Amino acid sequence: MLRALDPDETAPPAAYPLPWRVDRGLRAHPRVTNASAGVVDFVRVFVESADRGPSPVRAAPASMRSATEHWGQMLPGETVELCLCDVDPDDVVVTLAWFRPATGVEYVWRFVM
Repeated sequence: MLRALDPDETAPPAAYPLPWRVDRGLRAHPRVTNASAGVVDFVRVFVESADRGPSPVRAAPASMRSATEHWGQMLPGETVELCLCDVDPDDVVVTLAWFRPATGVEYVWRFVM
């Protein structure tokens, strides 16, 4: 429902900018950098890909394959390279999950190659 703005109401806090920069220069080895000025805690990476099996025919995937990596704390400017050699980059979804130390809130962000 729409309502009139109250000039005395405090503005909501600014959005938390995404701390990640992904360099997709090498498709099988994307580099993920903490591009923020702050530390991110307990970083986990989930890689999901279609498991197409040994068949050369590109049919619908029978199942999904997933892997998890624990990167721990990442400092500002720190970069980690993902290895996607065992999967088809066109079929991959990467999910990053982390905690922001200042608030203890968990964030999740997904990207594709």
